[in-house]
Amino acid sequence: MESFQSIASLPPLARVDPSAGFSRRKEWRLPALTYKDAGVDIDAGSELVRRIAAKAPGIGGFGGLYSVGEDSYEVVGTDGVGTKLKLAFEMNAHDTIGIDLVAMNVNDIVTTGARPMYFLDQFSTGHLDTEIAEKAIRGILEGCNQGGCKLSGGKVVENAGLYPDGVLYEMSGCAVGSLNKNALIDGSKIVSGDVLVGLPSTGLHSNGYSLARRILSMSNLSLKDQLPGADVTIGEALIVPTKIYVKQVLDIISKVEVKGMAHITGGGLTDNLPRIFPAGLGAKIRMGSWHVPQIFNWLKDAGNVEEEEMLRTFNMGIGMVLVVEPRVADKILEEYAPSYLIGTVIQGKGVVYDRLSTASSDPCKGPGVTNEGVATLDADSQQELLQRLAGQPPRLFPIGK
Repeated sequence: MESFQSIASLPPLARVDPSAGFSRRKEWRLPALTYKDAGVDIDAGSELVRRIAAKAPGIGGFGGLYSVGEDSYEVVGTDGVGTKLKLAFEMNAHDTIGIDLVAMNVNDIVTTGARPMYFLDQFSTGHLDTEIAEKAIRGILEGCNQGGCKLSGGKVVENAGLYPDGVLYEMSGCAVGSLNKNALIDGSKIVSGDVLVGLPSTGLHSNGYSLARRILSMSNLSLKDQLPGADVTIGEALIVPTKIYVKQVLDIISKVEVKGMAHITGGGLTDNLPRIFPAGLGAKIRMGSWHVPQIFNWLKDAGNVEEEEMLRTFNMGIGMVLVVEPRVADKILEEYAPSYLIGTVIQGKGVVYDRLSTASSDPCKGPGVTNEGVATLDADSQQELLQRLAGQPPRLFPIGK
């Protein structure tokens, strides 16, 4: 979740070179933008979590556990939508933002194996517009339907004078789920040689919007313009709701053993994967092994954002990662397409990114990935890729903690 950040007036991409005369323009490339440039400091957020965890042990996972009797846990998570709200305000698109709110919460708690039971929300505004509020809350109801939980209550707060002009409302929520203690998925069984299966995202989901909006403001395009290389507008690509993985994940874990799961939110693969690994283990990710939605390519190019920064800011097309044994990966890839074999667990720390030697020059495409982003690896190819993931040394760069 991100806090609201104002955007200063910024220059256009093309500037006149005074020495060239008025008949010629000199194109210049933006300096490399970062999430911090847009007002979000991931390192500061991580440091705050570290300080809180020192005083409240157990903080830092995707969901908080509360023991209920001898056999069960309740799992709770809380989150908001962040500055994607500003996009909803600009586009007058209030009917799906509630889906994002539910998704950010239920996707977190399902990583433990918990089944979401109920959801609570708070809708805060400086002036209550009942039509807008009803649309937003209808979105919450739809999110609860997709997440298999009940909207059991909430609160509408009218705080006159609190919010600056242009901020129509703020939303936050809390999801509660349950599971048997012997079914807890906490990453403790993960070992070197396990593999990572990625489930595709629908786009940015609900993270990275401070940087995305900054890039848009510095480009010569608007939300209504067509996204270069796609058949949708930039606004449509940015506002698409966060995918809710609950039903798919619960179905998977009912059939095969999943050792750990990571919801890929702020911090990307770089910061979220290490949260589930036992000490001494890290991940090797193969770039080019999954489909990257075009919106990420445009943001990278338009903002001149370094690849390392993209991977630590956005989900880059992978919204949920499952850690499983190689034989289990085969079953998931076969039954739950599109899904991708994106890496392996290694001895070490943090995340290492490596490129497939046969990947095309297009970062969206690699072996077994079509333009539609559907996994097409056959069994022999999957086994070959597993061997390469486990045995070939990294050739790109290590990043992360």
